[in-house]
Amino acid sequence: MDPNAEIRTDGAPRGTGAYSQAVRAGDFVFISGQGPLDPGTLEVRGNTIEEQTEHTLRNLAAVAAAAGGSLADVVKVSAFLSSIDLFPAFNATYERIFATEPRPARTTTGAKLRDILVEIDAVLYLPNGLPNG
Repeated sequence: MDPNAEIRTDGAPRGTGAYSQAVRAGDFVFISGQGPLDPGTLEVRGNTIEEQTEHTLRNLAAVAAAAGGSLADVVKVSAFLSSIDLFPAFNATYERIFATEPRPARTTTGAKLRDILVEIDAVLYLPNGLPNG
C-alpha cells in the first residue's frame, strides 16, 4: 500500500464535500468525520445517541479496515455531539466498543450537526503499513 494515499471504501458513506474518507500519511491514517449514515442510502441509522454512536463507529471501522487496520489501531478520536447533554449515554456506548486499554486519546465537544446526534473522526497508527492488533 502506498505510504501516502487516499483510502476509499463502499463500506462507509462517501463524503458529500471536497474531502477524502481517509488519507494515509506515512504510518498514520486520518479518517474524516463519520456519522450514523447507511453507506448505501445515506439515511440516518438509529434514533438514540447509543444507536447512532454504534453505527458511526461501524463506519469508522469500515474505513479503518480499508486502510488495513481496525479500531484497535486508533490512537486519537474527536467526537462531536449535537448536545453535550448526550455525553453520558455516548460515553457508555463508546466505552463498550473501545473496551481494551489503553483506549485512544479523545476530545469530545458539543457541535451543531445536521440531522445527526454524533460525528466522530479518528487517527490510526499503522507502523510500516501493518495493523497493530
